Amino acid sequence: MTQQTGYAGKILSVDLSSRTIAELPTSDYAGSYLGGRGIAGRLYWEEASPQANALDPENALILATGPLAGVPVIGGSRWYVCAKSPITSPQHLSYCNLGGDWGVRLKSAGYDAVVVKGKSDKPVYLLIENGASIVRDASFLWGKGAIQARETLVEQLGNSASVVAIGPGGENQAAMACLIASDDASGGGGMGAVMGSKNLKAIAVHGTRKKLHGAQPERVKELTQEFLRLFTLSPVATAGDVALRIMGPRTTKAPCYGCMGDCLRRNYRSEDGKAGKFMCQSATFYQQLAEMHYGPGHEVPFKANKLCDEYGLDTMSVALAVIWLMRCARAGLVTDESVGIPVSKLGTMEFIETLVKSIALRRGFGDTLAQGIEVAARHVGPAAVDKLLPYLSKAELPNAIDARLYTMVWIPLAMEPKPPLGHTHEITRVILRWIQWRRGEEGGYVSNEVFRRIAARCWGSEDAAHLSGTTGMARAATIMQDRQYAQECLILCSFLWPVTDSEFTSDHLGDPSLESKLLSAVTGHETSEEDLHRIGERVFNLYRAIFLREGHRGIADDRLPEAWHTVSLRSDMTNPEMLVPGKGDEAVSRKGQVVDQQDFERMREEYYRLRHWDPSSGLPVRTTLNRLGLDDVADGLQSVGLLA
Repeated sequence: MTQQTGYAGKILSVDLSSRTIAELPTSDYAGSYLGGRGIAGRLYWEEASPQANALDPENALILATGPLAGVPVIGGSRWYVCAKSPITSPQHLSYCNLGGDWGVRLKSAGYDAVVVKGKSDKPVYLLIENGASIVRDASFLWGKGAIQARETLVEQLGNSASVVAIGPGGENQAAMACLIASDDASGGGGMGAVMGSKNLKAIAVHGTRKKLHGAQPERVKELTQEFLRLFTLSPVATAGDVALRIMGPRTTKAPCYGCMGDCLRRNYRSEDGKAGKFMCQSATFYQQLAEMHYGPGHEVPFKANKLCDEYGLDTMSVALAVIWLMRCARAGLVTDESVGIPVSKLGTMEFIETLVKSIALRRGFGDTLAQGIEVAARHVGPAAVDKLLPYLSKAELPNAIDARLYTMVWIPLAMEPKPPLGHTHEITRVILRWIQWRRGEEGGYVSNEVFRRIAARCWGSEDAAHLSGTTGMARAATIMQDRQYAQECLILCSFLWPVTDSEFTSDHLGDPSLESKLLSAVTGHETSEEDLHRIGERVFNLYRAIFLREGHRGIADDRLPEAWHTVSLRSDMTNPEMLVPGKGDEAVSRKGQVVDQQDFERMREEYYRLRHWDPSSGLPVRTTLNRLGLDDVADGLQSVGLLA
């Protein structure tokens, strides 16, 4: 296959144990897997040893961008990272995707993806520069914070360099260690620990940035204008706006490279002159406790955010540790003295600083926490495990993506090893606009009728608009999964894509075929919406095979947390009555609902049949994998008895 426009054309493969560097042609992967999640998953299937533990040299750390990286305006310059993760139990493939500019800079430096295996005998960083790469000594960076290390390398290499680095948390292989890249883009899933296990402090990319015009530049421009014509900003407050409310005028917009979205990216400059990303979950994870102690408008939430970034710890995992310690302290299970962390001072800077440093540097009880919060809970005792259990399941996700609220998310939530936020964003973005219409707010346009049109166009049938029912939901799940996997191959921001609705069209429908049109114009290879979904189906089945190979048990693990079947749905500030669209112009309240076990099992069986898997086991069958061009994957599953 010849190289298509939209790709740098090469994949970099680095073995740090032997210090060997090789290159693979992107064209061997692009046609079937596009980029991002697709190419990364295929490389992982080929390169990662199923028997390796997450922190073994044989684990493969893969970073990949997509064919739309560099196209202005559309939000397609995100990048994807995957590896077997130390934070999962049992250990299996996990992943994250990041914003900022590292992905597009990687492409401008000459590569579409990077595969890192092995382990260096001393700290190193990888420099990728204009189609070449070299492993360099990083002893002078070891021990530095992730932000400090990044800034040090940028100072040496020039402002056009972009860096992804780890902090002390990654160096010390804390399970919750994360990656911190330029623009303070962060990625969790334990990827920082994997990078640290290889003695790899950072990857710097430095190339001559070239504006991407695509194979058909005029068509790309035309489609970009169409996207702008259809695009509707979210009508409700976003998590990014939370940062503005917390810190006011000191917070400014800072979109990812080449994006015009007004969603979440914010930067904040503190009173002492420090600046950095302050948005979404990382901006708010310590906010409530800090406000209880200091009052509103204090800078402690920002300082807590930057502390985690500098030490290289995922704020979602740190937030879970905070919640668990708080619950244990209230129950008298832990004290300041027993854990060496001032749990009596929750909400203070002293508490969060001690907690973060003890985990990242693996000091005292922090060393136990660094092995995973489940390990820490078992160390404290059965009562402490009970305090953690609700938070280990997806049952503690925000109500906006709760299975008890939307039947359409039953299957995506049961199938994925981590919350499938892209899938749920596709629903919640439209629901928030429906709530706006329901309240009679200015600009509201997603009525029940519009919602039904969206369901028919995007989710397979009008039946899928009745979010309190089960008819059509298994089909909607397959369509949504295929589209989302394809979107993560491209790799597009889930806050902007797909364009399901629009304030500015007569029927208020968007155009979910825009992705395939853009891909066609950029690469010069005609790809229909159906073609794109078929690629998504292929990649989805590939990931299913990876999870099975790493211990997923099919139907036994395709389930929802028990709490969703037994505990009633609570109210939510944004939607107090937990309303969803009903028939006609009705609204149906889901407050107090649970997921009916029999309904779920019937939907799951229908879903397996739609996937052309074995309905009794949830395992793929050879004919399905062969149809998708995954013959060798079928062989691999059959060799370990995982093919139906």
